[in-house]
Amino acid sequence: MPITKAQIESHGLKIEEYKKIKELLGRESNLLELGIFSAMWNEHCSYKSSKIHLKKLPTENKIVIQGPGENAGIVDIGDDDAIVFKIESHNHPSFIEPYQGAATGVGGILRDVFTMGARPIALMNSIHFGSPENEKTQNLLSGVVSGIGGYGNSVGIPTVGGETKFNSTYNENILVNAMAIGHVNKNKIFYSKAKGLNKPVVYVGSKTGRDGIHGATMASAEFDENSEEKKPTVQVGDPFTEKLLLEACLELMRDNSIISIQDMGAAGLTSSSIEMASKGKLGIELNLNKIPCRENNMTPYEMMLSESQERMLIILDDEKEEEAKKIFDKWDLDFVVIGKTTDTKRLILNFDDKKVADIPIEALAEKAPLYERKWTKSKSSKNKVKIKDLKKIKIEDALVKILSSPNHSNKSWITDQYDQVVMCDTVQKSGGDAAVVRIHNKNKAVAISVDSSANYCNVDPKTGGKQIVCENWRNLISVGAKPLAITNCLNFGSPEKPKVMGEFVGCIEGMKEACEYLNFPVVSGNVSFYNETNSKSIFPTPVIGGIGLIENLNKIINIKIKKTGNLVMAIGKTLGHIDQSAFLQENFSIDNGPPPEINLVNEKNNGLATLRLIKENLVISAHDISSGGMLVSLAEMSISSGLGLKIFKPKKLINSLEYFFGEDQGRYLIEISKDNQKKIEKYLKTNNIFFEIVAEVQNDTFEMEKTFSLKTKELQNCNNKWYSKFNATN
Repeated sequence: MPITKAQIESHGLKIEEYKKIKELLGRESNLLELGIFSAMWNEHCSYKSSKIHLKKLPTENKIVIQGPGENAGIVDIGDDDAIVFKIESHNHPSFIEPYQGAATGVGGILRDVFTMGARPIALMNSIHFGSPENEKTQNLLSGVVSGIGGYGNSVGIPTVGGETKFNSTYNENILVNAMAIGHVNKNKIFYSKAKGLNKPVVYVGSKTGRDGIHGATMASAEFDENSEEKKPTVQVGDPFTEKLLLEACLELMRDNSIISIQDMGAAGLTSSSIEMASKGKLGIELNLNKIPCRENNMTPYEMMLSESQERMLIILDDEKEEEAKKIFDKWDLDFVVIGKTTDTKRLILNFDDKKVADIPIEALAEKAPLYERKWTKSKSSKNKVKIKDLKKIKIEDALVKILSSPNHSNKSWITDQYDQVVMCDTVQKSGGDAAVVRIHNKNKAVAISVDSSANYCNVDPKTGGKQIVCENWRNLISVGAKPLAITNCLNFGSPEKPKVMGEFVGCIEGMKEACEYLNFPVVSGNVSFYNETNSKSIFPTPVIGGIGLIENLNKIINIKIKKTGNLVMAIGKTLGHIDQSAFLQENFSIDNGPPPEINLVNEKNNGLATLRLIKENLVISAHDISSGGMLVSLAEMSISSGLGLKIFKPKKLINSLEYFFGEDQGRYLIEISKDNQKKIEKYLKTNNIFFEIVAEVQNDTFEMEKTFSLKTKELQNCNNKWYSKFNATN
């Protein structure tokens, strides 16, 4: 029976795309084959609208072992150690079913890491919700946080931090981006490229059910008022089975049994088998009657497109099959040989002694559509806000308003639901600029930070793209880490809209410039398009997950000021850029105007100078100056420690509000002792680094002479109250 137009469209394919499918097959497809094409050709799997632009990003340097193209990126951190990491989105499923959507997002990113031979050592996340006043926000926040904590805590991997933000742009399209970090011996890395003929293809893990069918296709389509009906496409996770699968895979990886291994993630068995065969230039033949199913009478269509969780596909050395099975039997997991590799370069599926699908592998992979979408360049607003035109506001009132706002409030209500110290290697938890996790039994650690800045990207995508890379770079430096590499999750609306595509192109260009100049390559990532409902797109939201290396655990610092009498120095010049600032947004609901400019020369010089001072033990605590400006950053240092600060008035001819709340980039706050002041100043002057002394540490008062005086406890109270009040009914 011929495929109908309605069937084509229900699979998320264009009529023109189906015509291409018929050309590649030389015939009409059947429904199973149509489903397979729809899974492999959607945005989530094929990157058909983003690939030509993603290739512009720098992905290599001397420490990169594996860049984009595998399950996760890998960087060398010396001593035969390597770090495996990646971030991915689970946005649509989390909006439809917040607990399971978020939980399975965590499960999927963990499998991307341990499928490469790495033991996961940490989780991070970036979660974005609509306005707190929106009727859905409270339940979505509660469900997502519970899902992240429920899965990570149960599988026994510490969730060490991340970010949570609110903006009405996410009212109907929340973002849930999960990041996982793993540690592996660089000589024991596993890849997904199939090798050898007639090698057994083995299904391991949980049984296949009907959950998640068309999950990848759903993630590549915008929402409408009927989005609730898509709940069946959301997977259901089981973290306890994931733990068993993790341990079984890592045990099998101790010898040379595995030829290749791939997580059954988006598009399930379809994508895992095709990706392995495509990378190895081989064919693959499967007997679907052998698939372990947990439901009766499952069809080949359902088996191939199910996204049931906690499953892996392995190509084994045929002499090691019996030993491998013993390992999975021990961990009480399915282990079934379901097929073999072939020299046909085709995907052949058999069921009930009949061939039910026969597709050239390259038709599903290399010959998938590749679009150069039309795009329009975004124009940044030039209308700058003038302080003199605003209603007068006291500095302390503006500060309190920012510190007690949803986006700047203490996030402990969230992070307390995450086990941050399981595995006993968490050196620095959430609450600072970056988390720090020790490499087990060694005196070195990795720093991890996740960042986004949608408001900057919305008004100037290129500048916003640069800024978010630089923000991540500063966060890693602020804990004493040398920045190594990043992963990204690029969240946008429909690529079929020239405006949205222009935002994407602009962000990529900005990221490219920053990554190249800072030698901060992109080694993995994910693109999430169609984040919109009823044709209304979210703000462009690129999320950056970065890692840095701390070679000596004794060199770690944090945000907490330590000793009365010490000085706080600002590194980097303050010009008072107030547009797009938290000051304007939280106090005046103004969100137009250009973002602050990014000077990459200053970013690099200021960052490396700060890192050098940290390594020479001249910095006692540090914090980057970002959202909220200098005064908010000083307050955060005071809040975290309980100590106060005596803040000095600016000497320059600049408005105090602009000086203290401006969000100029490339700046740091460092606590120093007076004994080291001259030495530090000499070094900075020699290297042409701008600096100024901005405060002195004191007991418990946060104040500026003749301007304001607040007890540190007052700052802590106003910073803590929003979440407890918002979630009081939960």
